[in-house]
Amino acid sequence: MAAGNSKRPVNVAILGATGRVGSELLKVLAERKFPVGELKLLASARSKDMTIEFCGKQYPIIEPSAEAFKDVDIVLASAGADRSLEFAPLAVQAGAIVIDNTSAYRMDKDVPLVVPEVNGEAIKQHKGIIANPNCSTAQLVPVLKVLHELGGLKRVIVSTYQSVSGAGKEAMDELEQQTKAIVNDQEYPPQVLQKQIAFNLIPHIDKFLDNGYTKEEWKVIEETRKILSLPDLPVTCTAVRVPVVISHSEAVTADLEREVSPAQAREALANDPIIEVWDDPSKNIYPTPLEAAGQDPVYVGRIRRDASTEKGLSLWVVADNLRIGAALNAVRIAEYLVEHKLLKQPVAS
Repeated sequence: MAAGNSKRPVNVAILGATGRVGSELLKVLAERKFPVGELKLLASARSKDMTIEFCGKQYPIIEPSAEAFKDVDIVLASAGADRSLEFAPLAVQAGAIVIDNTSAYRMDKDVPLVVPEVNGEAIKQHKGIIANPNCSTAQLVPVLKVLHELGGLKRVIVSTYQSVSGAGKEAMDELEQQTKAIVNDQEYPPQVLQKQIAFNLIPHIDKFLDNGYTKEEWKVIEETRKILSLPDLPVTCTAVRVPVVISHSEAVTADLEREVSPAQAREALANDPIIEVWDDPSKNIYPTPLEAAGQDPVYVGRIRRDASTEKGLSLWVVADNLRIGAALNAVRIAEYLVEHKLLKQPVAS
């Protein structure tokens, strides 16, 4: 990535710096040697006395305000939709570009919804805010893009198996404590999630809508169409919370316009820059959430013909939802802005 060679550092603010995604953003920025100049860590007043280390230096937590965005080039926002709706416009007014990791702006027709390797060109149409997709969508669309280029997407069926980290640190803690309690014959009623998650599955993520889908499922449907620029693509989704700490998995079936063999799909997917194919069932080679955690690729395995139709494929897709579904994708958008000189104050490269 060219950003690491920039002559002028990029001033970055993280809105929601004390959250799980905020912590991952700092980790990814450091790993990828993003050229951070001034760094501002923004969080609610209850964190005001905290400091967080980044690249050997301690940074204080600042309460977000219009003044806090002064001289900031890029805001990485992950503090929740309400906070983004409140503060993103203030950041844009101050001259920053906001990369928003919440649901606040994803379906706004004037806001690009971006996975850079899928629709990076859309970044150039931004008006100050760029939306990061839902974590399940982010790992799905790179795979669908490849299949669409190969055989033309006709219909997509997705079942997700989503880790508790997608519901935040409190849900992660609940899984751990609930598991410990149950193995010790103790009760631990659900407090964060709707039902017991330890040794269980919950087919309920976010609110139920009038059409019977959950909001999470509808996000996958609508965001997939927007990112792929296929507004009429038939997509259906069932989203399930599973007792896994990190990484989301997806069972994906794609009906295609043209016949594509599993071998052709494997080759094309393997050539994608952010996808790794792990697909040799005879040797038990296929991705699992544990193997994807902490890693950057979208992993694909179990590639096979869909036995129920003539021109369909079924696949298994796994990725670290805190990275490809949140922090890593946001930083890749920031890198794209720098590499293509799209910041309001140009960064020489």
